[in-house]
Amino acid sequence: LTREPVRLVGIPEITDVRKILDIFRTLGSEVTVDYAQGVLEVHHRATRFDPEQHHLPEEMRSSIMLVPGLLARFGVARIENDVQGCTLGVREIDPHVEVMERFGARVQRRREALVMRVDAGTDDGDGGLQANHHWLDYASVTTTENFVLCAALARGTSTLMNAASEPHVQEFCRFMAMLGARIEGIGTSRITVHGVPRLGGGEFRFAEDFHEAVTFLALGAITGGCITVKNSAPEQFPLIDRTFAKFGVQVVHEGGWSHTVVDGPLRVKPPFTQNILQKIEAAPWPYLPVDLLPIFVALGAKAEGSAMFWNKVYEGAMGWTSELSKFGAHAFMADPHRIITFGGKPLAPAEVESPYIIRVAIALLMLAASIPGRSTIRNAAPIRRAHPRFAENIRALGAPTEWVEGD
Repeated sequence: LTREPVRLVGIPEITDVRKILDIFRTLGSEVTVDYAQGVLEVHHRATRFDPEQHHLPEEMRSSIMLVPGLLARFGVARIENDVQGCTLGVREIDPHVEVMERFGARVQRRREALVMRVDAGTDDGDGGLQANHHWLDYASVTTTENFVLCAALARGTSTLMNAASEPHVQEFCRFMAMLGARIEGIGTSRITVHGVPRLGGGEFRFAEDFHEAVTFLALGAITGGCITVKNSAPEQFPLIDRTFAKFGVQVVHEGGWSHTVVDGPLRVKPPFTQNILQKIEAAPWPYLPVDLLPIFVALGAKAEGSAMFWNKVYEGAMGWTSELSKFGAHAFMADPHRIITFGGKPLAPAEVESPYIIRVAIALLMLAASIPGRSTIRNAAPIRRAHPRFAENIRALGAPTEWVEGD
């Protein structure tokens, strides 16, 4: 969207970042990255795009976020039919296509891809991306971000209802504002964007990823250790803290750092209402994020007592819990959205297989780390999409962990 240089601080060395930077280089952008310092400098002044020649990566769902910039800059973009990310369940691209159409894109369906086009803008306001008002079917993170990307340079004022408000969406909007986008309603379900003629450059520093902070807090809790993680945004954690508390885990935030305190074995806290199970419900923010649900399933499999876990977003995303039985854990799938764990059972090392879901691979590893003996997590590569130097960090904490290539 901008032809000016941008400097990003806090870039992780993960596979998705490497892939997106490879795409930038292929398109002719100038890219300089120092993973040791976490600094990326990118300049898109000489970028080019040909839909017949350039294809966005299919295995990375976030590549769909390149579409608004391509439409605004070149008037054309392409989405591969098989674009996908974690196998969380049915993840349609229709909401993204609807957003592009609302901004004036014409969509052509080909056998292998969707090609979108907009007419070049003119001085009298014809063509180009056109402002609009849209109401999402559900509060989708990447669809909200794509709306903001389209609206930033669209002619006029655009409004999105039922917008996602996750911390990373808010951070994304602050980044866009740094570039010069005029955005109102950040952190709410109604976002208004006043289009501007052009965006500038600048430097932006990312905050710590709350997904990673929760991951390591949970690792400490399930293994009986104490892991302290950097966390400059504890105001995002009240519901996450209460979810930990349902398993007897207290989260302490002090001076920009967070750690867990566990008094004895993990135990599911019984609800005051009789004859119901403790519930962990995950849905769009400000609910507990769905991405974190597998981590708490692992705690439920380990803790004494029973709990119900409810994924209110993705249908069929809980099928992986059958792998827990290989450790000796007991989990029952009530329906495509809900499972029940019966924790506190004797557990043993095992070889398990992860689906292509980042936090599920983490959840299986968490349970394995809490069991004496050698376990193997097959298909654990999704971890590398979100956690830089994960195995090295786990080893540094005292858990012998190694990658086995091909698994």
